[in-house]
Amino acid sequence: MPPKKATEDVKSNVVAFGRVRKNLKMGCVGLPNVGKSSLFNLLTDQNAAAENYPFCTIEPNEARCAVPDARYDFLCDLWKPPSMYPAYLQVTDIAGLIKGASQGEGLGNAFLSHIQAVDGMFHIVRAFDNDEVLHVDDSIDPVRDLSKFSCSPRSEWHILAKTIVSEEAVVRKAGGKFKMNPLFPSTVAKIKAMLEKDQPVRDGSWTSAEIELINEKMQLITTKPTIYLVNLTMKDYLRQKSKYLPLIAKWVTEHGGLPRDIIPFSIEFEEKVYSFKGDKEGLEEWLKENGGGKVRSRLEKIVTEGFTKLGLQYYFTAGEKEIRCWTIPRGCLAPQAAGAIHGDFERGFIKAEVVAYQDFHDLCEGGKSMGPIKAAGKYKQEGRGYEVKDGDIIHFQFNVAPTKK
Repeated sequence: MPPKKATEDVKSNVVAFGRVRKNLKMGCVGLPNVGKSSLFNLLTDQNAAAENYPFCTIEPNEARCAVPDARYDFLCDLWKPPSMYPAYLQVTDIAGLIKGASQGEGLGNAFLSHIQAVDGMFHIVRAFDNDEVLHVDDSIDPVRDLSKFSCSPRSEWHILAKTIVSEEAVVRKAGGKFKMNPLFPSTVAKIKAMLEKDQPVRDGSWTSAEIELINEKMQLITTKPTIYLVNLTMKDYLRQKSKYLPLIAKWVTEHGGLPRDIIPFSIEFEEKVYSFKGDKEGLEEWLKENGGGKVRSRLEKIVTEGFTKLGLQYYFTAGEKEIRCWTIPRGCLAPQAAGAIHGDFERGFIKAEVVAYQDFHDLCEGGKSMGPIKAAGKYKQEGRGYEVKDGDIIHFQFNVAPTKK
């Protein structure tokens, strides 16, 4: 006899700015000629145009890159299944924004629509001097560039956003369906107060209900999480020092960011590393000669930080046929996590059989059996209220009654 259907529906407890879905996107943004398309090519192994002139990129390029994870590698090496599927980060390369975009210069309003289509941003900042690489303002000043062309409310992005559907445009809409929500007036007042102080909306103190209202009714650029990628010369990257880094760090922290939101890297260095693709010994020798082997590629960190910044995580399903990462929002409950596999798994959810990855790794004794894990009491059965943890290895049990004809 099939189990009785649960009488109480357990809702997901994920409440955060932005869309609640598994295929969220990070957009590569910044001024023209700062290295956006070159980074996009390296991250995704694509061949998008990356030339030394403004607006080389016009229409956004989209691709995905695998999220590196030693846990996934361990499970694949252990099972060696015919099908292996890692987690992926979706990345979009967006054209550079220039001064005057709010008056229609460059891509104008089209740029804003590209920004609104992504869920978070890799803001690439140029921190190198090179007369052969054009700069739209003819001089290098990362702090000036951040102040004018960031997601700060008073930047060019925000001025552009005012012309259509962003903070200022939305908060002026006090009529229509907005009036139906009693939270709307107070939420608008809080947004206006933050804008007057030049503070991103994402840094305010918001209730769950307010966040849900903003997600549903308002397209706010300054709710999108941002990681600042500082593009250095190879020389500065190898010596891990740049005159621009302290100034950039000061600006970021003064505008709501954290030190971990800043990742120094070097396109020049990464392209050199990429040239050794397939030649691991040659790469190691070159790294020892340049930086003593202590300086490594930052691409993996960029991918993992971007994935984390979007509020994403994943759990594993593991077996003889397949090892797979299933991407879910952080804080996702077991039934919704099961729904990442198939809607029937969520509708007919019975229970989740769960082992934390680290427990499996430490107790499996190099084998595939769950016997040692069960003997140690680490193999657990969880119900509808279980919050799935990053790296859980899960087997779901479900039952869906056949459709009556």
